[in-house]
Amino acid sequence: MTAVDLEAKSLLKRFGSHVAVDSLSFAVTRGSFFSILGPSGCGKTTLLRMIAGFIGPDSGDIEIGGRSMQGVPPNRRPVNMVFQQLALFPMMSVGENVAYGLARRGVGRAEREAKVAAMLERVGLPGAAGKRTDELSGGQRQRVAIARSLVLEPTLLLLDEPLGALDLKLRERMKIELKQLQAAFGTTFVYITHDQSEALVLSDQVAVMNAGRFEQVGSPQALYYSPATPFVAGFVGANNRIEGRVSALHGALADVTTPEGWVVRAQIQAAPDGRRPSVGDAATAFVRPEVAVLGRTAADLDRPTIAPGDEAAPVHEGVVESLLFDGANSAVLLREARSRAEFRVALPQTGRYADLKVDERVLFTFAPERAVCFATGGGGTGGGHG
Repeated sequence: MTAVDLEAKSLLKRFGSHVAVDSLSFAVTRGSFFSILGPSGCGKTTLLRMIAGFIGPDSGDIEIGGRSMQGVPPNRRPVNMVFQQLALFPMMSVGENVAYGLARRGVGRAEREAKVAAMLERVGLPGAAGKRTDELSGGQRQRVAIARSLVLEPTLLLLDEPLGALDLKLRERMKIELKQLQAAFGTTFVYITHDQSEALVLSDQVAVMNAGRFEQVGSPQALYYSPATPFVAGFVGANNRIEGRVSALHGALADVTTPEGWVVRAQIQAAPDGRRPSVGDAATAFVRPEVAVLGRTAADLDRPTIAPGDEAAPVHEGVVESLLFDGANSAVLLREARSRAEFRVALPQTGRYADLKVDERVLFTFAPERAVCFATGGGGTGGGHG
């Protein structure tokens, strides 16, 4: 049986009439990197503060290392926390910051110094014990904050948007460092973020949170390629969203027809309650920009390769509205010819269509098996709101 370091059982937290955490139950495997991803106001910080013991649930229980935390104050829990602001003591040296928790536990000076030196070595800051924190870069201060938490050997390390205050290049580098540190120490990390890139890159498991509940818990790959609800499909990664009604069923595929008559074929995704769309139902299809392929003629589309096993993958016509250059990647923003709906296609910089022009008429298609379709109603609402 897999060991579990954190288990939440029917957690409920209200603030007045607002339900911040709604009867939530989940478990986090020992030694894993578990991220809670969601928009502002979804309840993720409230959940983290309950795990830390800063606020108590109205009902339910939290177990850490198999032990109930009911009535256990924050300073008695086997957890430590890293905040976005880091909360380092500016009047203390790096070594004194890392040793602070050890000193409060009554660990002797010689043992403290040995533990601090070993910890700074492990986080890539050897010989930094005597430096002031304001002498360090943002990434180095981040590692000091993590060292200060890990030196106490917590069961859980809780991280509340720790990269949010860093600039883009440093944030990208720290994502790699955080993942490497977690793997090296084997400590269970519970990470809060609204940034889907952080969650996908760092995590073994991701919980997508919306309105106090988890919409889906799974690997980054499962969330990206097999979203369980419209909310997850709309929140995780870029997606083209097409709304209409189911006009036909083809086994595991459905045709979604927009009010203007545009037909999009996609893989049927059952709702969490098992409900599947029927002909006539309102439905929403999601198509990722990278699965769509452009062509100037039908022969360019190479449809059997695009849609293996489905020679009838629909071909759509569009007009180039704008070309979006973004360094290593670009995108073509199209208007579908019939509905005038916006549709985005990812475009490799070195591709044969790098010379596309605004107002040029093109064809596009995608493998229906790589798009998803949900019945509308009773699920999430998509997008990044909360």
